[in-house]
Amino acid sequence: MMAIDASMCLYQFMIMIRENRSGTYQNLTNEDGQVTSHIIGMLTRTIRLMESGIKPVYVFDGKPPELKLGELAARRAKREEATANLQVATEAGDAEAVLKATKGTVKVTRQQNEETKTLLRLMGLPVVEAPSEAEATCAALCRDGKVYAAATEDADCLTFGTKVLVRNLMAAESQKKTIMEVTLDRVLEQLGISMDQFIDFCILSGCDYCDTLKGVGPSTAMRMLMQHGTIEKVLEVLGPEKVPANFNFEAARDFFKECESVDTSTVNFEFKEPDL
Repeated sequence: MMAIDASMCLYQFMIMIRENRSGTYQNLTNEDGQVTSHIIGMLTRTIRLMESGIKPVYVFDGKPPELKLGELAARRAKREEATANLQVATEAGDAEAVLKATKGTVKVTRQQNEETKTLLRLMGLPVVEAPSEAEATCAALCRDGKVYAAATEDADCLTFGTKVLVRNLMAAESQKKTIMEVTLDRVLEQLGISMDQFIDFCILSGCDYCDTLKGVGPSTAMRMLMQHGTIEKVLEVLGPEKVPANFNFEAARDFFKECESVDTSTVNFEFKEPDL
């Protein structure tokens, strides 16, 4: 069994599964004009996974944490910008720009989430509704032995403590990406750092839960942590003038360690016959 971040899958389907006969690159719809890209994508992918011997456990996001509200506001601003760009591109008849802007306007609705849950339940698959971030619940399920691995493209899942992360499992076949299995213990061993330092590394590299340090990417973050040990000591070296006012790393650190997830002691996944 693998825990899968359902929200990330749905965004991928809504972005990629489109018709282009009209030149507008709109989502697929049924006869009533209701969007079906998410349904078609989830059905097709789930069948492909199960034919390959993988039992998927889809995890849906719960209430976003307050720490992420700034990131969500930034995403909303980008969608608004993409909507404006779409109008300009449409008026200019620029097909490439229309496609790019259209993808930038994507937002998965609550109704589409609920429709997907209904589909999965009819297929006889377990559905998990996370109390907060889906990645945290995926990580907890793997950490506590309820699933073999967490399958997502979001490396935050490792920071939340999943023992095994599978990447590129959800990539389109046309991309021909190699599926990778990342083991947390091996990552820590090869980097020569503790779990606490790994969390600090991820925060310094950039995460959804606090502002980022300008000019500090993964390579710089790892080098500075190897030299100084913790974020606190790194900031002492950088100086206050290089630290944004909202770099609330302590809250982000606590969130990675303590993010609410489902109570795994009560979880007992059951795969049923499809309800046809």
